[in-house]
Amino acid sequence: MLQSSARRAEPGERLTVGVAARLSRYLQVLTQARKMGKDRISSQEIADYTNINATQIRRDLSAFGKFGKRGVGYNIDSLLGEIRTILRTQGQHNIALIGAGRLGQAIASSPIFAEHGINIAAILDKDPEKVGRRLGNVEVSDYRSLASIVQERNIIVGVIAVPADHAQEAADDLVRAGVKIIFNYSEALLDVPSDVAVHTSNPAVELLYALYFHLT
Repeated sequence: MLQSSARRAEPGERLTVGVAARLSRYLQVLTQARKMGKDRISSQEIADYTNINATQIRRDLSAFGKFGKRGVGYNIDSLLGEIRTILRTQGQHNIALIGAGRLGQAIASSPIFAEHGINIAAILDKDPEKVGRRLGNVEVSDYRSLASIVQERNIIVGVIAVPADHAQEAADDLVRAGVKIIFNYSEALLDVPSDVAVHTSNPAVELLYALYFHLT
């Protein structure tokens, strides 16, 4: 069983990029396994889903404490909580989704964010025909109210789901509103201040990466 002696990341202590990336992948597998009704999972099962060596998985987890038991595996609920604590993702985090088009609608209707404590607190668009409509549980707001909504709803992340030629404007407005983390679903290369983190999701690039390692 998972024991309570897990080492917590100290305030200000940061994981390496590689460890953080792997823990995030473990979190994804654990979340899906729980949805499938599983209570326990082995390091080999996690390895099968992530293509990360089982020894590496055990090494990553043992660096933070004693998890699991040989021959029994890991308690999924307990390990989920521990990894979220390590990644500092416990609690609810509010995000603003910029763009209520087809991509924005797909993002808003997906349960993935909520499963990880991420709340789409606002959806904004410039199109008057979209403003006032509901996507999921959120009513689309007028884009012009972005700055006030960021402050009122404690937005910490902006998700950009607009065409590439409008992405930089959205990024600029998010930065001016005080947002320090931007998740970019467009193909645009965003120019932001050095204290703002931009993470870009491009399925085509990720597919090319996978093809390179599996076909060469």
